[in-house]
Amino acid sequence: MKIIILGAGQVGGTLAENLAGERNDITIIDTDAARLRELSDRIDIRTVAGRGSYPSVLRQAGAEDADMLIAVTNSDEVNMIACQVAYSLFRTPTKIARIRAASYVHKEKLFRNDAIPIDVIISPEQVVTDYIRRLIDLPGALQVVNFAGGRVQLVAVRAYYGGPLVGHELRELRKHMPNVDTRVAAIFRENRPILPEGDTVIEADDEVFFVAARNDIRAVMSELRRLEHSYKRIVIAGGGNIGYRLARGMEHRYNVKLIERFPERCAWLSENLQRSVVLQGQATDRDQLLKANIENTDVFCALTNDDEANIMSSLLAKRLGARKVMTLISNPAYVDLVQGHDIDIAISPQQATIGNLLTHVRRGDVVSVHSLRRGAAEAIEAIAHGDARSSKVVGRMIEDIDLPEGTTIGAIVRGEKVLIAHDDIVIEPNDHVILFLMDRRRIIDVEKLFQVGFTFF
Repeated sequence: MKIIILGAGQVGGTLAENLAGERNDITIIDTDAARLRELSDRIDIRTVAGRGSYPSVLRQAGAEDADMLIAVTNSDEVNMIACQVAYSLFRTPTKIARIRAASYVHKEKLFRNDAIPIDVIISPEQVVTDYIRRLIDLPGALQVVNFAGGRVQLVAVRAYYGGPLVGHELRELRKHMPNVDTRVAAIFRENRPILPEGDTVIEADDEVFFVAARNDIRAVMSELRRLEHSYKRIVIAGGGNIGYRLARGMEHRYNVKLIERFPERCAWLSENLQRSVVLQGQATDRDQLLKANIENTDVFCALTNDDEANIMSSLLAKRLGARKVMTLISNPAYVDLVQGHDIDIAISPQQATIGNLLTHVRRGDVVSVHSLRRGAAEAIEAIAHGDARSSKVVGRMIEDIDLPEGTTIGAIVRGEKVLIAHDDIVIEPNDHVILFLMDRRRIIDVEKLFQVGFTFF
């Protein structure tokens, strides 16, 4: 696939890195020539220096025969104009744009071919906000991703000493919970992946990914760790787009306090939030955190635009007694450095956004894609088409499907039914199949698996 990426920032660069290794023809456009040189030295892509909304620059990048334009610059307006130019002059089939301003996002009539021709809108702030909300709603989870409209969830937890299943083989899970169906999709032990088998023994500190129906998630978690009490009190550092959206979405169910540095923004937040308490000050100030009653806080979320301020305020909040700390970190080099110590969960906005983008890039009928473990692994929801003659999955039992190495099927959604994957289940046409890939480089093999042969037509 020939793809033009507009914007070589963290999202654009990470996306190019993800796609370049999958036999795609990638061209990335940016005004920062030094950044482009850095990317081209590291990954096999073509680069063009210039403004991506200019027709001449898009033509130089190969827009005349491109399959897709992905505009992810920091400017909503540049992204929109680039999509308009790509449609009007080059008839680019698929146009994806990152749109951050809520004033644009919620105008349904604005984005269509007779207005601004954008096929898919990605709102990073909303993606990250939803990601954090899922973590808050499921205490103890390291990552929570939804499939089939939320009916199925893939959850990552860290196994603790004292969990009923810790020190036991996976096959004992059914004995422990005869009325709950689940499947362990992957285990990461000391950052090394383990493909789960019936005789695999769960060890303390294992990072366990499991799939289950939404209503069974907490029951499965209780087998791996002591269940945490529901959160009640939340302190948010940073009243920007993400902080505001999170406070607005949670203030009717939780006790929310928001710390914002700038007085003008505090006034705006006070007018637009109904129940949240807005405090003016800096979250790196010990006295300010104490004023927010940090010692009795269930979750502290550091969501400013400054990585260093987020890290320092999170460490201080943890030291002062916050029960759980979640930290927004844009620099990927920091994420692995801090997570799992005093900072419980480090949130990468790039990785949260990449999954949404990859959903629309994957070949075959892929409904959703989620990037896991900072991009090393991937979970996808694919629809099975065809019949036993034209498909490599339809009409076959799961045990007979030739899955790529390190790939597991976690669940099948058939209409309104959720079927946890077992070896004797037969895949039927239009089944939504949820797969976990320990090595995302195998995605090409998975895509081929779900492509329909010519006999289907």
